[in-house]
Amino acid sequence: MKKSFGIIGKPIKHSLSPILHNYWFKKYNIDANYSIFDVEEKDLPNLIKKIKDKSIRGINITLPYKQKIIPYLDKMVNDAEATSSVNTVYLDNNETVIGENTDVFGLQAAYLKEVDNALSRKALIIGAGGVSPSVVLSLQKSGVKNISIINRTLEKCIFLKKKFNFLNILDWKNIKQEIKNYDIIVNATSLGLKDGQDFDFNFESIKEKLIYIDTIYNPLETKTIKYLKEKDIKVFNGLDMFIYQGQKSFYLWNKINPEIDQNLIELLLSKLK
Repeated sequence: MKKSFGIIGKPIKHSLSPILHNYWFKKYNIDANYSIFDVEEKDLPNLIKKIKDKSIRGINITLPYKQKIIPYLDKMVNDAEATSSVNTVYLDNNETVIGENTDVFGLQAAYLKEVDNALSRKALIIGAGGVSPSVVLSLQKSGVKNISIINRTLEKCIFLKKKFNFLNILDWKNIKQEIKNYDIIVNATSLGLKDGQDFDFNFESIKEKLIYIDTIYNPLETKTIKYLKEKDIKVFNGLDMFIYQGQKSFYLWNKINPEIDQNLIELLLSKLK
């Protein structure tokens, strides 16, 4: 019987996860299909039941369900436990529904290997939503000690600081002035997402050796990335992070570490044009 995998979130139609995983299923001759599951929050318990009875073999989770899924899991492990943020769910050999986080690995593998002298770097995370705990942990694991966070609503920052007490919280109204103080800036908001809102200012006063990372991959170039590229700033979009977090999810489900080959990259890029 064909195995079923998928992704949940809202909005979800922009997701490239089905393209990514179905490419690998075909490449490794696995009789499986990955699709978008359009679910509401009230459907989460039923979804977990389907994982328990193996009618669904695994799911990825994106906003706004990365925390909301947690009460329905049997257990969180590794980076999911450290962040209280889950993006991958599967059934282990003991029939236990496990929540794991592959976003932390995705960020580290994609971008943070580029950061030298991490100890002396100052990092700013913009946004305190679903992916933000993963950004904090990946920066910390990469050796960055000085990490600040800024968000429109202060409560979310306070909630994150309870988990990561070393975080510095900044006031959103000072964002334009604050960005000049940082060596690494990570956009962990949905600002810039295709058909959505964007930053209402340009990143003008910034460090000349800034590394700017956007967790968004659709579009490949947000307004901010385009602007910073013109200023010769080192920029990364969210595509590599997306591919690496997917690679780790695929491994957790299938015990195969899939290759990220040129055909796959070209296929993904073609879907973003």
